[in-house]
Amino acid sequence: MSESFDCAKCNESLYGRKYIQTDSGPYCVPCYDNTFANTCAECQQLIGHDSRTLTQGGVTYRDQPWHRECLVCTGCQTPLAGQQFTSRDEDPYCVACFGELFAPKCSSCKRPIVGLGGGKYVSFEDRHWHHNCFSCARCSTSLVGQGFVPDGDQVLCQGCSQAGP
Repeated sequence: MSESFDCAKCNESLYGRKYIQTDSGPYCVPCYDNTFANTCAECQQLIGHDSRTLTQGGVTYRDQPWHRECLVCTGCQTPLAGQQFTSRDEDPYCVACFGELFAPKCSSCKRPIVGLGGGKYVSFEDRHWHHNCFSCARCSTSLVGQGFVPDGDQVLCQGCSQAGP
């Protein structure tokens, strides 16, 4: 007498088929996905194990399951799974889009100031500078950790401010 090896849900034979073992028994992949798989927070489709579907594999964002291909930058639609990204108002953004859309711009080089990667910056009133951009407008001496004098839209070191125009 041979024992059957059937799916715990549909009772079809699992011999020669892919299956997933659970505490309640073996399941064929379609039955497992329909019974246990998560639903993507974006597209509401199952995050399955069936190699015939286009949407395989999942990631977690904001404690919710997503298909890897559904988690994309709100700005440019670049896939975000496996790379650094941030969010604003619940929306995910790649570093480049977040910098262009929301980060303060350096008063010297005009590029976005982003804190990812240990980026340090200096702020004074409503202006901001990357550490390596915060320098005297006349002699280019770094002003990081030094005293400086605001002169209109520029900042000057103590020496240049005392030397006059």
